[in-house]
Amino acid sequence: MDTSWIRLTGILVQGHQVASRPSVAYPYSSLKKQKPHFKERGLDLSPYFNGTLNISIAPLEFEMTKPELTFPHVAWTDLHPPETFSFSRCRVWFKGKSYDGWVYYPHPETKKTHFQNPSLIEVITHEIEDIQYGDALEVAVNPQEIKILKR
Repeated sequence: MDTSWIRLTGILVQGHQVASRPSVAYPYSSLKKQKPHFKERGLDLSPYFNGTLNISIAPLEFEMTKPELTFPHVAWTDLHPPETFSFSRCRVWFKGKSYDGWVYYPHPETKKTHFQNPSLIEVITHEIEDIQYGDALEVAVNPQEIKILKR
């Protein structure tokens, strides 16, 4: 991690619960279905947990401005049109341990449902033991790729 990265404090919040498990929207984990498509395009997420951490940085917000990777028009399901995804490396800290990962950003303009609040950063990382909704954690992001806004 570059020392110029911005380290933010956040709270783990419940997301739409479609990335990690079957849901009303999808009969499968959406992330598990997406990972092979990302791997074909050069991003191997197989070492990471099949789910996302939904980290609220409110009252701050973020914008994905110049992500390291963007995959346009990924046709990962037949339930809706293709989506565009961007990724930026990050690091998460919880209870004194650090975890490398990726900010996962499904572009809202290509999504049909499951929109996220701009104060919520979705992170793909390794499984973190004992983490629960409401827990405080920190996430570091690259300010050359992600802009942090005070609204």
